[in-house]
Amino acid sequence: MKTQLLILTLLASAFASQIQAQDRTTINAKNFEISDNLDLRAVASIFGDSKNLQDFERKLNDPKLQISNLDLNNDDQVDYLRVIESVESRTHVIIIQSVLDRDLYQDVATIEVEKDRYNKVHIQVVGDVYMYGQNYIYEPVYYNTPLIYASFWLSSYRPYCSSWYWNYYPSYYYAWNPFPVFRYRYNIYNSLNSYNQYNYVNYRRSSHAVTMYSSRRSNAYERQHPDYSFSRRNSEVNNRYELDQTRNTRNLGYSQNRNNSSRVSNSSKADSQRIYAQNRLETPRVNAPQRTESQRDYSQNRSETPKVNASQRKESPRVSTPQKSESRVDNSQSRNSNSGNKSTSKNNNKRS
Repeated sequence: MKTQLLILTLLASAFASQIQAQDRTTINAKNFEISDNLDLRAVASIFGDSKNLQDFERKLNDPKLQISNLDLNNDDQVDYLRVIESVESRTHVIIIQSVLDRDLYQDVATIEVEKDRYNKVHIQVVGDVYMYGQNYIYEPVYYNTPLIYASFWLSSYRPYCSSWYWNYYPSYYYAWNPFPVFRYRYNIYNSLNSYNQYNYVNYRRSSHAVTMYSSRRSNAYERQHPDYSFSRRNSEVNNRYELDQTRNTRNLGYSQNRNNSSRVSNSSKADSQRIYAQNRLETPRVNAPQRTESQRDYSQNRSETPKVNASQRKESPRVSTPQKSESRVDNSQSRNSNSGNKSTSKNNNKRS
């Protein structure tokens, strides 16, 4: 009976732990922000540095650069991003897709390149509405004309389509584990080409590109998670840019609170230092007269003492010298008397 009760207790505890683990997973999924894991400015940066779309796809998935941190299928490996292209006349739509599984792809962003009638090239990097919200767009301004433009408007140009898919990847690629968001941001900050400009806009330049893309869009992840769109994840803002502004405002308020607290602490420290300095200044003022008076008394005592000693020294020789002279007179008189006595005695002896 005891054995059965022990087994039942162990089974109940294991079941409870499984339920708690499932709850943790659900909570983490709700708090996870997808758009934190692919910076469109980095996508625009490497696009301007690429020779062609094949080179661009290579840079997107280079394990050394680590431009992406997306793991949409939750296999603890960063998804491979493949590139396909649609071309009509002077308009190129380059689509970046996350490879989720066999024949399952989710669009994450598009690059729309169009040359106008004045032969001026316009480029926009557009985040997918499910991933980034409505009209999340960056317009890069390159300091040098990208080499990738050289072949875009040749008559012999053929649209690019990636030959890679699920479990079939190029030799240079290997999957890596996603990083924490703060580490990914630090990596992207160091990867951006600082000579370029990345201007945010909220409108599409090419209506033709919008029409071309609408028939080519892939949304496997969106279909699997229809309630996890950007508008559901962040109902108070329209797109990723507004979300960043909200975050910056919160961080600014936090930094201001920290600055105010530091100012209060610094002012209290300054006040305490002022009080301490005043106490130090006032204390010598009180003690200084005592020290001067004691020094004066001491100096007077020293000055009077030598005077007394000097007078004593001067008077003592005066007293002692007469005694010496008198003693010398007495000695001389005694000697004279003795000599007189001796002479009288000698004269008497002679007479006799």
